[in-house]
Amino acid sequence: MNDGLKSESAQWLKAAAAGVIIFAFIRIFFFTSYIVEGESMMPTLEEGNKLVVYKIGFQPEELERFDVIVFHANKKEDYVKRVIGLPGDEIEYRNDELFINGKKVDEPFLEKYRAKAFNGSLTGNFTLEEITGKKKVPEGQLFVMGDNRHGSWDSRHFGYIPVKEVVGKVNLRYWPLEELDMSF
Repeated sequence: MNDGLKSESAQWLKAAAAGVIIFAFIRIFFFTSYIVEGESMMPTLEEGNKLVVYKIGFQPEELERFDVIVFHANKKEDYVKRVIGLPGDEIEYRNDELFINGKKVDEPFLEKYRAKAFNGSLTGNFTLEEITGKKKVPEGQLFVMGDNRHGSWDSRHFGYIPVKEVVGKVNLRYWPLEELDMSF
């Protein structure tokens, strides 16, 4: 009876170890966790929010305008921003409205913030050419901005980001629990 108990315990231990290994594998290769630092994505994301970023199966060419992404800003830091311009896009902000390829595009995620804007304007007027010297977002690059347009260090300051630096797309905010959100 004692040998049977040891054998069953060993089986449970092996199963638990296998579970931990599988969990670690999935965690490392499929998803990553990210903690928001700073205020650049307010009110959508706030300091301390915890996110799940989908990595595997993620293909950069599948990114869509307004996706929230995490990317390597440099060797030590990752940033979370919103994709505004895709390769080939011409971008212009005029009277606090976004125009892509000459057509007005609504940004519904800014409505909460727009209502609280200091002077009613969130994004200053600019064209892509004024900021980057190029009329269109180059192939393999993205133009990204934070939702807190007055307090975001983004492509208006550091230019395009290479698609290859994208870690993944934000899929879920899981902390704080009362703000659980899977709508990214």
